[in-house]
Amino acid sequence: MDDSHSRLVAALLEARQRHCFPPDVRRAAPEFVGQVLGLLFPHFAERLECTAAAVRRDVTTVEASLHRIRETLAPLYPEINPSLPMRFMERLPDLYDWLRQDAEAIFEADPAARTVDEVILTYPGFYAIAIYRVANALHALGFPLLPRLLTEYAHQRTGVDIHPGASIGRRFVIDHGTGVVIGETTLIGDNVKLYQGVTLGALMVEKALADKKRHPTIEDDVVVYANATILGGETVVGRGSIIAGNAWLTQSVPPQSVVTRRSEVRPRGADGTLDALEFHI
Repeated sequence: MDDSHSRLVAALLEARQRHCFPPDVRRAAPEFVGQVLGLLFPHFAERLECTAAAVRRDVTTVEASLHRIRETLAPLYPEINPSLPMRFMERLPDLYDWLRQDAEAIFEADPAARTVDEVILTYPGFYAIAIYRVANALHALGFPLLPRLLTEYAHQRTGVDIHPGASIGRRFVIDHGTGVVIGETTLIGDNVKLYQGVTLGALMVEKALADKKRHPTIEDDVVVYANATILGGETVVGRGSIIAGNAWLTQSVPPQSVVTRRSEVRPRGADGTLDALEFHI
């Protein structure tokens, strides 16, 4: 082996040892959330068994999976509490109640939805919300890393990027979903509807602001239409407001506001040709 090869191996070995991380956790995250959703909703289960014995078995399976993940992470996060899996399981009835309300809200908001079961089975917005709610429960308990792995899995599957630290109220609706981004310190009230491409982000991206509220507050009964961008930790969208598509908002608006992006309408040239300006949207 020549010197250049030896140096390469030594450098890569140092990098691997520095970032020595168990790949089992990355693989376990999709399996775990699949087990949780299959326990809560038969729509996601591999088989349908509506008996008490089957439910007890599936409860045991979910808790055992979370214990294994905790044990895998324990060498890297020695402060992780052994009681976290049990405490997570205690939250599952409330988690189901919130998700059922989300599914019903999506059904009521979308004329194309025929049943709540259709929403649960086929809507990427509901799937992203469901994984977020599981991840948020783990995040609130202080479970390390797994919440981010779960929401990034949802991001890959649906195009919806929700940080597990965001706070989102009941009856939450994401319609279509692709491109939605919800930052870590976002606060969202009840009965809020977001359409595709909405960004609830930070006004400034600086590491020094990591422990500050960087993302907006969306109060109850707000509708934010497609591709609207709302930025800033001090930005509050008042209750009952409507934010039109493509709006750009960096300051608070009072309750019952309508925020629009003005469009210009003008005649085309007499010969029907397009000038340079008309190629820009």
